[in-house]
Amino acid sequence: MNRIKTELEFKPVTADDIERLTPFFSLRSNKTCDSVFLDSFLWRDAYKVQFAISEGRAVQWLMEDEGQISSAMPLCRQEELPYFFRQMVTYFNEELKQPFWIYLADEEAIQYLNLDPEEFEVREMEDLKDYLYDGDAMRTLAGKKLHKKKNLVNAFMREYAGRYEYARLCCSDRQDVWDFLSFWREQKGDDAQEAWELDYEVEGIHEILKNCSQLQVQMGGVYIDGKLEAFTVGSYNPREKMAVISIEKANPQIKGLYQFINQQFLIHEFPQAKLVNREDDVGIPGLRQAKLSYQPVGYARKYMVRQRNFTVE
Repeated sequence: MNRIKTELEFKPVTADDIERLTPFFSLRSNKTCDSVFLDSFLWRDAYKVQFAISEGRAVQWLMEDEGQISSAMPLCRQEELPYFFRQMVTYFNEELKQPFWIYLADEEAIQYLNLDPEEFEVREMEDLKDYLYDGDAMRTLAGKKLHKKKNLVNAFMREYAGRYEYARLCCSDRQDVWDFLSFWREQKGDDAQEAWELDYEVEGIHEILKNCSQLQVQMGGVYIDGKLEAFTVGSYNPREKMAVISIEKANPQIKGLYQFINQQFLIHEFPQAKLVNREDDVGIPGLRQAKLSYQPVGYARKYMVRQRNFTVE
């Protein structure tokens, strides 16, 4: 068997990399939010995200959190997944001198690799599974299960009749979004346990808006009396026919606004989406209840993979 190549040149993710990287995201099935470029770009500073293109056939990843280096499943064809997975194991062992670790691996890859439990610990990260929804149901809100959501949308439209407007946002609207983000972040306060993550998210959104002409994303917002009161950002996974909603913010004091922008964004920007990925609930009870109330049709489960019994020679 030929020796696995480990000469990988990693570089930070930038907006300029989207055209180069996008084709790799559709090489195999993956229903997680990591299946589109936007997620890696949004969190690139928070987790020091870097990538390397290996042998022209795969994308390899490095991330860092509190000094701990980890990776992600390679972006490659399914049949080449064992080779490129083993490539990163070798890279971690020989180049980084540490055991291989993936914090979040997609379920499809885990099932295909069928890793030896003697060599790797594989554990589901239950709180980090992405919620998947039926696209048509989310656009129409039809049926008994979503009746309360539809009532909230209708109540919002009645209360603000003639005063609201859904709009497709573009780069020229960035100041409106920044102004709204400042208001939204202030409402969250600085004592929240997740404050650091919120700050990184806001910084990531700023970078998206600075580079939105390059990024293949859709943005929508709701104006009330001429003022932006909600906005959302998403992208499309063509292989899964899936919209991935990475960002959704709204003024919580306006009843029905979250439900309205949720529905309108899908109607206007993703009419073709069969599935909608609205990411995870990070173990927050209130967020979990909100996501469950939309009646998910499934989950994109994620797993931690950790190499066992590695010692530096």
